[in-house]
Amino acid sequence: MAEPQQPARRMRPAPLLFEPSEAVADPEHFFDLESMDDPRELLARATELTLAFRAATDRAVEFQAMAAAQLADPRRFDRLTPGDVAARAGWTEDYARKMIEFGQRLLRDGTGR
Repeated sequence: MAEPQQPARRMRPAPLLFEPSEAVADPEHFFDLESMDDPRELLARATELTLAFRAATDRAVEFQAMAAAQLADPRRFDRLTPGDVAARAGWTEDYARKMIEFGQRLLRDGTGR
């Protein structure tokens, strides 16, 4: 008998810490990676950052989609057209339509938090 499948768990990325402003001013500085001498440590930390940035990007896209869906909601008296949403976000109108649909799905399914 097959076990019921658990829902996919979101990977919890390493926390992204904001760099001090003086470090950001140095174009060679990136989360202190440039100061690591051990390639094993460098690979591990760079991989953590890569995963964290990917997770942050995915989550930010979900929030963009939900906002686009809310702005285009026909129940709003001030709703925006897909063209208006596209102009605000710097997207093509076709991409805005897809993001609105994605956002509607997230909101409907309760997966958007």
